[in-house]
Parts: sequence; C-alpha cells; structure tokens
Amino acid sequence: MTSFETPVENLVLVAGATGGVGQLVVGKLLEKGFRVRVLTRNAKKAEEMFNQRVEIAVGDIRKPATLPAATQNVTHIICCTGTTAFPSTRWEFDQPPNLIEWGVTFLNPQSSQAKAKNSPAKIDAQGVTNLVAAAPGNLQRFVFVSSCGILRKNQFPFSILNAFGVLDAKEKGEESIINSGLPYSIIRPGRLIDGPYTSYDLNTLLKAKTGGKYGVVLGTGDKLSGDASRIDVANVCVECLFHLTSSRKIFELVNQGQRPPVINWESLFCQLE
Repeated sequence: MTSFETPVENLVLVAGATGGVGQLVVGKLLEKGFRVRVLTRNAKKAEEMFNQRVEIAVGDIRKPATLPAATQNVTHIICCTGTTAFPSTRWEFDQPPNLIEWGVTFLNPQSSQAKAKNSPAKIDAQGVTNLVAAAPGNLQRFVFVSSCGILRKNQFPFSILNAFGVLDAKEKGEESIINSGLPYSIIRPGRLIDGPYTSYDLNTLLKAKTGGKYGVVLGTGDKLSGDASRIDVANVCVECLFHLTSSRKIFELVNQGQRPPVINWESLFCQLE
C-alpha cells in the first residue's frame, strides 16, 4: 500500500548526507520530487555537492543543541550517519596515537573509543539517540541505516567487525528509535559496495545505477549475509517513505541473484510480514 504521492508539504531531513549512501539518498529524493534538508557540519561542501537544490542545516548529531532547528517542520528523517568500524583518522582522536598507543588501543577498544570524538559510540549510539530525541512527535517515518550482524556479534565475521563496538553502537541506535514510539524503518545492509567513493556532483548522483547486475533480497531476523549496493540501500531508504508496509520493520538487504527489469518494492516489503 502506497502512503502518499510526494506532496510538496513533505520535507525530508537527511543526516549523513555527504557520505556514500547519504549522497545517493539525497539524489534519489530530489529525483522523486521531495523537498530535502541536509544536516551537515560543512555547509559549503553540501552546497557545492547538491548544487544549491537542498536546504542546509548546520549541525552535529553529537551536539544535541544543534538539532532542534534542523528537525523543525520535517516530515521524515533518513539517518545515514556512520564512521569506520576500526580506529582511523575519521575517529578524530584528540591526540594522534603513536605506535605504542596503537598497541594499547588494539588491546583495549574501550580506551580507543574514549579518546575519539567520532567513534561508533559517539555517532551510531549517542548521536542517533540525540537525533531521535530532537525528532518532531508527528514524524511520519524515521529511516535508519544500520548493519547486518547485530544479532550475530559472536559469530565470524561479525565478531571481527564488532571488535571496536560498531555493531554494539548500531544496536543502541536501533533501540533508541524503536523505544521512541516513532514510525520507523531500520535497514541492515550487508557489506557495502558500489560508489560513490568520493563526492560526486549532483548530475552523477541522479544517474547512479547498479548496472543491472544483481537482484535485491530483503530478509528479517538478521540471517542474510553478502554484499549490498550503496545504490540499492539508498533506493530502499527512499522507497520506505512510499510504502506503509515498510513501517515498523527491521530488515536486512543484500544483492543476490538475477536482477529483474524493475524492482517491485511493495512486493519485497510485503514479504517481510
């Protein structure tokens, strides 16, 4: 069942809009006729990337005081935020660790998270919780890009992926959304493949295709494994907004098998019942 036909009063806030999945989500929303507001720390980067076709809200999900203005009057939120699963420059360490500190870091994941400003705990757990708290009470949908493996953290390869707590943090983010009472769609993609790997221009984003290689498979219970195209993850984030059958659902997405000429999203969502 389709929920609406993209009326002009709908305003979608995209968090993580300049990241790999987020860029594609914004492009797909614009293609579908939505009004889009992006939450970003870097207004200039977002303006250049999206050719001034989106509203810009300067804010940071780690800083709750910056969020109420960003979420004002939005009808939907799509959260594509994230950081690397393992310590990297994206973690924004207060002090660059030397070789000895790196040795301690890998022995003590909690210590590394405490030293980082942009760790999974700060982004996927606390940051998502902050964004949920700032969401309007009449929000029509909160879409969250999580990860496969949430329920399999003790199994290989997810035990390795979760060495520094990224799946723990994603699970806490999921819990904050579910417990909020807001309508939600939580997507758990497999290992992300396909571009963009760098910042594309808007025309490229609007034309992004998977190349017709593999079909889309959805599942529940955290049982699927495999690769997931960033393009299809972005597609499902936007398609969720059209289909009531995707509301209050948690599901995995991977790309497998032969790709049909057209993806029937309503049929895929109905299979989740």
